[in-house]
Amino acid sequence: MNQPCRSLRVVYVAANLGFLLGCTSVPKNVPADGRNVLLIVADDLNCSLGCYGDSSAFTPHIDNLADQGTRFAQAHCQYPLCGPSRTSFLTGLYPSQSGVRENRVLLRDALPSVVTLPQLFRQNGYDVVRIGKLFHYDNPGEIGTAGQDDNPSWDETYNPAGRDKREEHLIHSLVQGRFGGTLSWYRSLGNDEEYTDGMVAQIARRKLEEFADSQVPFFLAVGFFRPHTPFLAPSKYFDFHPLEGIDVPNREEDSWRDLPQPAQRSLRAKSSQLDLSIDTAKAIIQAYRASVSFVDAQVGQVLDALKKTGLDDHTLVIFLSDHGYHLGEHGHWQKQTLFEDATRVPLIVRGMQDVIPGSIAGQPVELIDLFPTVSTWAGIAFDESLPGIDLFASWNSDGNPRQGAYTEWRKGATFRTKNHRITRWGEGGSLGWELYDHTVDPNELHNVADDASMVQTFDSLRHLMLSIESTNQQVPDAAGEVNRKARPIPRTPPILGQPHSKMP
Repeated sequence: MNQPCRSLRVVYVAANLGFLLGCTSVPKNVPADGRNVLLIVADDLNCSLGCYGDSSAFTPHIDNLADQGTRFAQAHCQYPLCGPSRTSFLTGLYPSQSGVRENRVLLRDALPSVVTLPQLFRQNGYDVVRIGKLFHYDNPGEIGTAGQDDNPSWDETYNPAGRDKREEHLIHSLVQGRFGGTLSWYRSLGNDEEYTDGMVAQIARRKLEEFADSQVPFFLAVGFFRPHTPFLAPSKYFDFHPLEGIDVPNREEDSWRDLPQPAQRSLRAKSSQLDLSIDTAKAIIQAYRASVSFVDAQVGQVLDALKKTGLDDHTLVIFLSDHGYHLGEHGHWQKQTLFEDATRVPLIVRGMQDVIPGSIAGQPVELIDLFPTVSTWAGIAFDESLPGIDLFASWNSDGNPRQGAYTEWRKGATFRTKNHRITRWGEGGSLGWELYDHTVDPNELHNVADDASMVQTFDSLRHLMLSIESTNQQVPDAAGEVNRKARPIPRTPPILGQPHSKMP
């Protein structure tokens, strides 16, 4: 069923269980053993999970995965926006190295010769399959298409589209007719398998059955579209999160006064999301949590198939999100800030040898560490000029080569250490600084960058961060040619309907 990838980009429309696209064949080495990889990526998922201490979450399958593997308590993305973050962890490059700092930038426009993580496995004899969203898609606009996919990364791709696409005209939205970048939600009806993510899970189950029959080493990448807006899930998942049990974070308006202007603007960027009523805020949080529970159920479907096929004993499972998400913290909703809520992500790994199940790694780590970690586990050589580290090798060694986790966004950047977060705005901090002491301020409400008692800590972290930034901006050989002029491709028009105008 393999077909050559075309040099021209073509939109492939999914029907029912999705369209299969085969990519150009490449010479393959034969894997040394049967080590497989299952990479599961959620979209816009913060740490609202039971295993991350959220008592309001209903996420039994992801929690069980954490109990069986290693949970990284302080994993951080390198850019709090879908496209740049996904490009970053799939290439192992910082956004400042790749030049991809916006959505809708095609990977090969920016990095024509880079070898991605799945592409590396393809070159080494693995059957590499993508189901759903891995590289950036406009969500929900491009569900059912290949989005801004990278053909050289995959042997097969599946792009299902479910009833959530057909129900867009029913969705509540703060801005009529807009869903992807706007808070929007809908309590739907029907069975899990009717929805795009339910279809993703069912295709993954069938692929695992095929892999079990063929005994071909595989790298299976499963990308779910929720809990990204619109927060849409079957009604039963809303029942797990009754409105009367929903807490809305305090806007903490007094804390804004101590923030640099760029930080203030990041929190006030979308006028439609400011000063929401309590009832509307509760409805939005309920729908987000319902979407998370829905994704959890689909993760459970995939993991169940992995176990039933007998593949779980020699498959490395990685679960993560592309970035964090605000649900009213600091008065902000969604992503694109440099606060903990937007940079911190769930990261769970199961299948590493000599690791105690249920282990918790507390040191800050970065998503770019995924590339060397997975490659090393599989025994596949990779370009060691990549900036990431093998998480388990560093964890088991006497020293800790990573002093913190680095995230960049627009004119700012932030560095999260074990006990502090320092954020600079403008070149060299010309537009201001933030400093938070997580030992006493885990919600990052008190900027102490100008506090006299923190001078020594601030100076030390400032020098450390600027030094690390200088290193992170050096382009490694692994990037190959970098086209700094690559720009986003035109946006796909949304499917316009008549959303409900009445807010709950």
